[in-house]
This record gives sequence, C-alpha cells and structure tokens, in this order.
Amino acid sequence: MLLTPGPTPVPEFVRKAMADVTIHHRTPEFEKIFEETRELLFELYGMDEVVMLASSGSGAMEACVTNLTKKKALTVNSGKFGERFGKICKAFNIEYTEIKNEWNTPVSVDAILEAVKNDSEIDAIFIQLCESAGGLRHPVEELAKEVKKLNKDITIVADGITAIGVEKIDTTNLDAVITGSQKALMLPPGLAIIGLSNDAVAKIEENAKGFYFNLATEIKKQRTNTTAWTAATTLIIGLKEILAHIKNNGGFDALYEKTALRAKATREALKAIGCEIYPSSPANAMTTIYTENAPEIRNILKTKYNVNIAGGQDHIKKLIYRINHMGLVEDFEATWVVNAIELAMDELNIRDFDGTASKVFSQEMFKGN
Repeated sequence: MLLTPGPTPVPEFVRKAMADVTIHHRTPEFEKIFEETRELLFELYGMDEVVMLASSGSGAMEACVTNLTKKKALTVNSGKFGERFGKICKAFNIEYTEIKNEWNTPVSVDAILEAVKNDSEIDAIFIQLCESAGGLRHPVEELAKEVKKLNKDITIVADGITAIGVEKIDTTNLDAVITGSQKALMLPPGLAIIGLSNDAVAKIEENAKGFYFNLATEIKKQRTNTTAWTAATTLIIGLKEILAHIKNNGGFDALYEKTALRAKATREALKAIGCEIYPSSPANAMTTIYTENAPEIRNILKTKYNVNIAGGQDHIKKLIYRINHMGLVEDFEATWVVNAIELAMDELNIRDFDGTASKVFSQEMFKGN
C-alpha cells in the first residue's frame, strides 16, 4: 500500500491508457490529445497560459527561476524544496536573498513585505504552496496579494507540486504555479506543468533564457498544440485520462473536498492517540507526525502491515513520518494506515491499542460534526 507523498499510486485505468500503442508526437492524432489535455489544464489551473515540460518538477523550477528573474530573486526556505530555489539561483549566478525558517514554520507575510520594501532590486519571489519536506502550507495567496499592492510588477512564482490537484488555489495574484506528474495528478514521474499569468508570459517573452527550458519557445509551440522538443507522449496521454476522469466524476471541487476531509480525519485520528502534528500550518497534501520513533513505526508499518509511508530528510530525517492524502486514496486505505500506526505504537509500548485511531477517523470521515 503506497502512501508516500509522491510518487503516488497510478490508477489502473490510467496505466491501461498509457499502455496503448505509442503515438508519434508530430502527428495530428497526438496534437488532438495535446489540445484536449491543455484545455483540461486550463480548467485545473484557472490561469492565462499553461506549459507542459518533459522533466521533473525541478526542471520547471529551474525554468521559472531563469526565465522570470531579471534582477534579483527572493526565495523562501522552510524545507528542502524552498532551499532548492536558492540553489538554482546560485547555479545560474542569479542574485538572490533568502528568508529561512525551521521546517515546521510558515513564512510570515510581514517578513516578505519587509524584504521587498528594503530591496528595490527584488523582482521575483519564489515560494512553495506546500513545502513537502515537512508538510507545511505557506500563506502564499495572502502574501501575493499584499506584495502586488506594493509593486504589481514583482513576479510571484509558487511551487504547487504538492498543492495542485489537492486544493483550490487562488491564482489571482500568482504569476507562475508549478506542478509535477507524480503527485496529486497520479502519474509516473517525468512531466512538469506550469500555469502562467499574462504578465508572466510577457516577462518571459522579454527575458527568454536557456535552450531546453526556454519558456518563450515552449509557449509559442504549445499554443499550436505541439512541443518545442520531444513530448512526453505517454505521460500526456495519462494526464488527459486522469483529468477527464476527475472532471466527469464530481469535478475538481469534489476531489478537493474529499482530500481535505481525509486529511482532517487523519490528523484528528492521530492526535487522538497522542501523535504530534509537525507543521504549525499543515497542508492537506499529507499528514506529518513528529516522533523520535518515526523509523521504527515506518519499519513496522512496511514489514508487518503492508503500508509504505515516507520519513524525513536532513536534520529531521529520523524525526518525522509523512502520510499521503493526494490522489484517489481509497477510504479503506486511509483507515487502515491510522489503525496500523496505532498497532505499531502498541508494539513499541508507546500506548495500548484500543482501536481509537480508526474510530476517530471513521467518525470524522463519514459521520461529520
């Protein structure tokens, strides 16, 4: 039972669609699929432009840094992936300043505003919607709104790799939002997507950079339903299938509602058995628990209860575990994982098993308040 926060399980109907005969990417047949996929992505994002890249999410992060920073970047580091934006800037000799917090702490809007007010060179801000290193949700929409009041020309780039497909994102003041195929979109790794505002497109066209990750080149090509370079044909076929499935089975809002309910039920169930939620502002993509017993609990879950969840990285590598809520997670799977955690805690003499976790989960998930 794969419940790591990416890669997530790929539904059988998607796997079957991707297992069909390979299509050449320079054909009318594939251009039709590409067009239909773009239309679904516009619905998902609610933004002015969308671009698909044959890369992981990190490729899209690089493309946004290089194409959308003219002078200086401001990066927010509350985890491994916020840190990555700064590393990309450094790799390309792009000047940047960094706001750094502990991995369970969201950036404050005031800290962003203070940085912008004190440095007129900053023309692009890079931040995670959900920092998946600790399962943290940043107040991105709020800070974007306030920054735009100060200077509407500052570009706001949000890494939504573990947010798109999880919750409704208010993109009103966002210029670029990134996601990757292997998270809430329930595909194998290898496809990145960027939603863009018209202002971002204009900035890209004025400041086109790079070769493979030149977004101006891709935008021009993708508006004609093809790609500048070889398309990730199989993944795009799968993306069309999963987006169409979601749209035709209750829609995106229904998926967001179910994901939020599952996340809340999991958090309440685990709190009821004495677990500590790690981030002060949890994202709905995953539940992150802080405990010195994280490695032992993960091992028992995997070897005894057939549940594979994720640990942490760097200084919290052995201090947290993370449970995925992204995608079409079955109710019985979500119930089983909290039950298995309670059983593991009993085995480790942390608390006696009495079925509290699964009971609380079921009450929250199915009975409501």
